[in-house]
Amino acid sequence: MKNILNYLYSHKTLSREEAKMVLTNIAKGEYNHSQIASFLSVYLMRNITLDELAGFRDALLELCIPVRLDGYPTIDLCGTGGDGKNTFNISTLSSFVVAGAGYKVTKHGNYGVSSGCGSSNIMEKLGYKFSAEEAKLKKEIEVAGICYLHAPFFNPAMKNVAPVRKDLGVRTFFNILGPLINPTFPKNQMVGVFSLELMRMYNYLYQQTDKNYIILFSLDGYDEISLTGPFKLVGRTWEQIYHPEDLGFPKVEPHKLAAGATVDESVEIFMKILEGKGTPEQTNVVIANSAVGIHCLEPEKSLAQCIDVAKDSLLNGKALATLKKLLELQ
Repeated sequence: MKNILNYLYSHKTLSREEAKMVLTNIAKGEYNHSQIASFLSVYLMRNITLDELAGFRDALLELCIPVRLDGYPTIDLCGTGGDGKNTFNISTLSSFVVAGAGYKVTKHGNYGVSSGCGSSNIMEKLGYKFSAEEAKLKKEIEVAGICYLHAPFFNPAMKNVAPVRKDLGVRTFFNILGPLINPTFPKNQMVGVFSLELMRMYNYLYQQTDKNYIILFSLDGYDEISLTGPFKLVGRTWEQIYHPEDLGFPKVEPHKLAAGATVDESVEIFMKILEGKGTPEQTNVVIANSAVGIHCLEPEKSLAQCIDVAKDSLLNGKALATLKKLLELQ
């Protein structure tokens, strides 16, 4: 690692194969915490390159414990995190709305690192039991239409680096990698990113796969549709900038999207929204993101039609019933 760090400190970048090698060695436990922290810090001072991102992704996919859910046209809805906006758990809520609408969701997530409360914090607090057991996850998909994949259970590299990430407490390139390494290899993906540059890189990487995807970015820096201003959507063959009013929603003030100060407060917000008691701003943002997820699965449906489907799932209790079904299986 010493040679690699000296190389990177001289403002050089890694090839795809070199990046893959480093991540593989991290997974094997060949580096100590100080070396890993130094390595991660390089990417806090400069942007990751496309080759580096591809190499890190290649290593993690090769090392992950795969879950085969063949026969289910599943979707993962997640963001990279690390946008510094400290919003409530929008993509997790949207996952339940999409599942409540009758689609199959394999939600991939982790504990909060740069934010106080990640999707794993929410799910654990609600009583969900993390597992890498394929039979359990299959049953959840069959009965509830959704299963949850706690990232460290499926990737040894993420487990080894977790204490370092927690100590650093800032966004690292593992935030960027999360949505690329769902161990169920879903054919459909809605992913939020925190910059246009990252949107370009994700688009390039997804173009090399057979994945059906929509990448989204709110132009004021959110890795989700925040309705605080215009946002961009990118698919395999198209891209489009929208404004909140294009979807029939009023513009939202940023403070209306705040997460709770604690995990308990965040869970309270989460449940209120699922119970149909969220604020209009919270409800609209969840519906907007859910609608884009549905549009990814059914591109023949207009966004307006997808919004109607998402509203029905959230406001008529289908999303809440989905969560209850999932928790009954624990």
